[in-house]
Amino acid sequence: MKPRIGRYLIVFALALAAQPDRAWSQGLIIDRRPDHPIARSYEIREVTVDAKVRDQVAEVQVSQTFHNPGSTVLESEYFFPLPEEGAIQNFVLMVDGKELPGRLLPKDEARRIYEEIVRSKRDPALLEYMGRGLFRTSVFPIPAGADRKVTMRYTQLCKRDRDRVEFAYPFSTQKFTAKPIQRLSLSLQIQSRDAIKSIYSPTSDTTIRRDGDHDARIVLEQHDVVPKNDFRVIYSLAEGALGTTVMSYRPSGSEDGYFLLLTSPQVKPADVKPQPKTVIFVLDRSGSMAGKKIEQARKALQFVLNNLREDDLFNIVVYDDRVETFQPELQRYTSRTRAEAGRFVENIREGGATNIDAALKSALGMIHDDSRPSYVLFLTDGLPTAGETKEMEIADGARKANREHARIFAFGVGYDVNSRLLDRISSGNSGTSEYVKPDDDIESHISRFYAKMTSPVLTDPRIEFADTDVNRTYPRDLPDLFEGGQLVWVGRYRQSGRTTVRLTGRTGDERQSFEFPAELASADRGTAYEFVERVWAMRRVGHIIDEIDLRGQNKELIDELVSLSTKYGIMTPYTSFLADERVPLHAGVANTFRAGVRLRELEATDGASGVNQRGAKRYYQEAARPSTSGYVFSPTPSDPSTTSSTLNDRFETLGGMGMSASPAESRLARTQPRLAGNHRTNELVQLGAEDKGTAGKPSVRQVGGKTFYFKNGHWIDSTVKAEDVAKATVIEQFSDAFFRLAENQKPELNQYLAFDEPVTVNLDGQIYRFELAKP
Repeated sequence: MKPRIGRYLIVFALALAAQPDRAWSQGLIIDRRPDHPIARSYEIREVTVDAKVRDQVAEVQVSQTFHNPGSTVLESEYFFPLPEEGAIQNFVLMVDGKELPGRLLPKDEARRIYEEIVRSKRDPALLEYMGRGLFRTSVFPIPAGADRKVTMRYTQLCKRDRDRVEFAYPFSTQKFTAKPIQRLSLSLQIQSRDAIKSIYSPTSDTTIRRDGDHDARIVLEQHDVVPKNDFRVIYSLAEGALGTTVMSYRPSGSEDGYFLLLTSPQVKPADVKPQPKTVIFVLDRSGSMAGKKIEQARKALQFVLNNLREDDLFNIVVYDDRVETFQPELQRYTSRTRAEAGRFVENIREGGATNIDAALKSALGMIHDDSRPSYVLFLTDGLPTAGETKEMEIADGARKANREHARIFAFGVGYDVNSRLLDRISSGNSGTSEYVKPDDDIESHISRFYAKMTSPVLTDPRIEFADTDVNRTYPRDLPDLFEGGQLVWVGRYRQSGRTTVRLTGRTGDERQSFEFPAELASADRGTAYEFVERVWAMRRVGHIIDEIDLRGQNKELIDELVSLSTKYGIMTPYTSFLADERVPLHAGVANTFRAGVRLRELEATDGASGVNQRGAKRYYQEAARPSTSGYVFSPTPSDPSTTSSTLNDRFETLGGMGMSASPAESRLARTQPRLAGNHRTNELVQLGAEDKGTAGKPSVRQVGGKTFYFKNGHWIDSTVKAEDVAKATVIEQFSDAFFRLAENQKPELNQYLAFDEPVTVNLDGQIYRFELAKP
């Protein structure tokens, strides 16, 4: 029977567009009275998801607390859009502890319900759910000012693709709640008869706890959030010492495909002896380290010493204008050498200038054996002021002195460091740089870093694909794989089809080889892994910025940086002008010039600007997921020392980075009035999420696999070229043609119709412009 429009509210519709194999579990309230919008008439106070996956079968319980902020009772009806038939079983819905009866509606009836709501409300938000079946319950009230706790339980068969299993839960509630969710909590427990290897979320920063090879727990906890992405966890199953899985996506047959490779070791049995390593700690003790910094550095050094293993080799190098070592040669780690090193650390005193060149050469000169992995932890809080002081010569000297291929990890403390020098040193020696802001704790940074690298499993790794060519792979230098760690490698491929991944590396004194079957997707394999392309784009952007930073500008790299930023909505400090409504989207020459002017800011090597830019660059280089929401450039910083040194921190503000408009850019703004005011300190850009234009209005949106920009009063798909706009088929919103298109095209494309402003979009090669319906 067709529902009666005008009497009821639809509550708690669980939805996830374009992914028919996922669980559908998010809330939606629709006020069915005339002239009331679908959304924003209620609040979600709390969402708690408890899920357990046993051998691919998920048991899920979801509790949501809804609040009615209005002055009248909401008569609520529950609708649950279904994934593919048979995916969900044993569905139970409870409202304040009382079970509500319900029934399943077939797709045709469900589609009519959605279409009627969209037509009556003149709101396209529900279009993304068309094409799904529906579970419907009886009516229940939510009194004015009251809460209702809605709990549901169901079981679902998780999708499996070769060695990968996926659990997903939709959190896209931004259209359906008046205020941010006060508390959002998800706990996922995985139990498997087959050994669990890699665990990867393309959508969220999570805490992962491993209790052996067959059990894992994933936790997500957030407060005051309006989630922009749906939650996904993909995990691989494999027996043996290592597991490798490949996810791939090919947008079209004429373009290269994109792959993301994950490699993880087994959870270490208690009786397995870790591979011995060499660790040298190089500590700046110059006068500027006085006080809290030297105390924290001593504690960091003690942490490293406490976490060395038997048979490890180690030494300590301290330097100012002179270089002093704990011992002339590397020492084998024993209780005796540990105690002696501890006393040496306690007696470190600050004073003098900074001879970085001599300190690094002294440390690297101790390493004479490449049969074990070697790591140099290099810390400085200042510019080179003694000995060799030229940036290029110091970096080149370290590279030449590193005859045994040790990995150098640089830690810059404070703003008085040459951050580009540290990047040159680390990237030239297969390591990374990390920056500790003035008020940050040195000990916590170094201890957190070193805790991940106590037990090497596979060192000097190399990866090959059989029967296909791969290109533009990142990171260029593969990191060593440690116990409890995971290698993430992205790239592009030419040939689709089945392949064999060959992973080689050193374990102890031997070089071993491992082989894993994989399949590289063809263009007709769907969009389940389309996020892989965006991860690749993020890392490619980081690589381009690094190349320009270390080697200087060239037009080809700047052109590509602008092109990638435009297509994928990747807002960097150097391309954030794209979020300005007045900047033409495809103005190639002008936008390349704008980016080139801004890239001159990389000439700042120290101070807040220099350090923050290198921290931002590292973020792109190490991106493990396409979502960048939460990394915000803000014109009015509340805390000028905000850090981006970890992936959970906010980016520094443009103003705080010292990135005011240069004279050349100011001249550009004056000569092009439409760009007036497009200075860095006037822009609010939230990376990869909804970006703000000069008026504070959201001007960049990520929807599914597309990026949209708000230009000239309407949204435009980034893949629509300027010359194609005039060729677009114009369709009025909510017209018969509008609904025929929504009904007949692929269901995953309907999310691109769910705009409440005019939008131009490329749908399977056809350009459409959807105009607002006439009142």
